[in-house]
Amino acid sequence: MLLLTALVARETLLDRNLSLLDTGFSQLVAALEKVVFVRVGEIPLIILWIIVCGLFFTLRLGFINLRGFKHAFAVLLGKYDNPEETGEVSHFQAMATALSATVGLGNIAGVAIALELGGPGVVFWMTLAGLLGMSAKFVECTLGQKYRIVRPDGTILGGPMYYLTRGLAELGRPQFGKGLAISYALLCAGSTVGVGNMFQANQSFAAIAAVIPAAARWSWLYGLVLAAIAGLVIIGGISRIGTVAGNLVPAMLLLYAAMCLWIVFHHLADLPPVCTTIIREAFFPKAIGGGLVGVLACGIQRSVFSNGAGAGTAAIAHAAARTQEPIREGILASLEPFIDTIVICNLTAIAIVVTGVEDGSSAHIGGVELTAAAFRASISWFPAILALVVVLFAFSTIIASSYYGEQCWRYLFGDRTTIVFKVLFLLGLFVGSVTNLGAVLNFSDMMMVLMVVPNLLGCFLLSNSVARDLDCYWTRLKQDRGQLSASSNPIGKIS
Repeated sequence: MLLLTALVARETLLDRNLSLLDTGFSQLVAALEKVVFVRVGEIPLIILWIIVCGLFFTLRLGFINLRGFKHAFAVLLGKYDNPEETGEVSHFQAMATALSATVGLGNIAGVAIALELGGPGVVFWMTLAGLLGMSAKFVECTLGQKYRIVRPDGTILGGPMYYLTRGLAELGRPQFGKGLAISYALLCAGSTVGVGNMFQANQSFAAIAAVIPAAARWSWLYGLVLAAIAGLVIIGGISRIGTVAGNLVPAMLLLYAAMCLWIVFHHLADLPPVCTTIIREAFFPKAIGGGLVGVLACGIQRSVFSNGAGAGTAAIAHAAARTQEPIREGILASLEPFIDTIVICNLTAIAIVVTGVEDGSSAHIGGVELTAAAFRASISWFPAILALVVVLFAFSTIIASSYYGEQCWRYLFGDRTTIVFKVLFLLGLFVGSVTNLGAVLNFSDMMMVLMVVPNLLGCFLLSNSVARDLDCYWTRLKQDRGQLSASSNPIGKIS
């Protein structure tokens, strides 16, 4: 009897402590949110910055998001692979790592949340932002390769921290570049603990609890187990992460896309009116305050959250690719927003809208549970498979994000302290599993969106050099009839 009483008291104390943690975190996020999302009229200033940069890169680079599309697939399929070139992973593994960090719960839970907040019209703006994001990702990943550092042991240091520092130094602005690099590294490290693990842990557990209600009280145990498994992978660095991502990501994408297409094909007759609704409500929304501007901002914010274009994190993964052609790696990277947002996010959105579960009948659920409701509306056991996919998506995002955060931490504090980041990162998995969705999502959004300020500013200042390199590469590619295999441009220095 005494033992039972002690166990009950311990469980009550645990619940109370978790509640206090949840409340404190929520209050902190609410205070930060007022500072981050400063508005110009009805639209957040930071969202306006993302739109302007996406348009600028698309026009300045001659619609590279469209004209480089075919070449990107040739690179992805290994036509230009050369194992003797400098790097730690192949083109495919670099892209798989970058995709594993972005193709995740932003595509499943994030899209569902966007539909709840903005209605079907948000899909249109999310797709448009994805197209513009292809150009932004091209620029940042090209720069990631061009200004990477190759160490004597063959390991790679790359990403916005290095092209902001080294690239702007070439323009005669070393101190400004250093300041941008430090601010970016701080934000990225924070973002990986938010977007990269807290949100993933939160919503992957929600998917499991939706299928197995009895597990709902064991979120803390799920967080501990997830942290332990992730720790085994991230210790191996980019080579092990790239191997795991290269095997996991294609299987995840194919399985999830097949499930979504099954739903769409079984509601094929409803597809035309759904498309009409999406376009109509993109300009005349019903479900969000702020009208057109509100739904536009919601769509762009979801797009940034899902594909990370402009955030610069993919440049960290692509810097490690085995290649001597920065432009080639940038063109390959431009496929990521297409796969992530234009394909996967749209499949999720259409699957939800075509089943009608977002029309108010499921107002009591949100996030990944809304997506599960759409899957359940077609086949009763689909949510069980979705739960598995969600956990795999979350896990792949977690391991890739750990590498991003570790690289930023290394830039700030040096090699010897990376173990501190790894401990904090794994602790974040536990915190994310026991806090509420609203606080986790808002924190993740703020860190992710703030990262685009220093990154896109640097990309904007360095865009002329990217444009020159692109013209040179395109000319040589045509002269060699697509067989170009080496570049005269050095992409890293031994340090």
